[in-house]
Amino acid sequence: MSDSCESDNKCCNKSFSVTAAVVIVCLIFAALVWKTRQYTTPAPLGAERAAERAKALVELRAAETDALTTVAWIDQGKGLVRLPIADALKLAEKQWQNPAQARATLNDRVEKAFYVPPPPPPKPSAFE
Repeated sequence: MSDSCESDNKCCNKSFSVTAAVVIVCLIFAALVWKTRQYTTPAPLGAERAAERAKALVELRAAETDALTTVAWIDQGKGLVRLPIADALKLAEKQWQNPAQARATLNDRVEKAFYVPPPPPPKPSAFE
């Protein structure tokens, strides 16, 4: 009987140590998760940052509205102008009454807008 009691005690001690090890591992894992969440969570958005972002959004929307509704030069040297959408549609409708002439005009404007001057001639070598 003492053998069985002794073996039960060993089993009890063994299961207690396994349980204790599992609990300790779970606590370590929970601590690591908590620290990781603490490390990776961004700082809360402060009122000054929110105001800065709202101001940037207002400026962006104003610039977009200005670009879509006003006439301005894009490249005055090449004759490129930014037009409001409604005006551009009216102009396109007027010009495309004669498609052949409109295509020729469009091709001329594209060539003018994307013209790249030839490179300057290379300097002659001092040894020639």
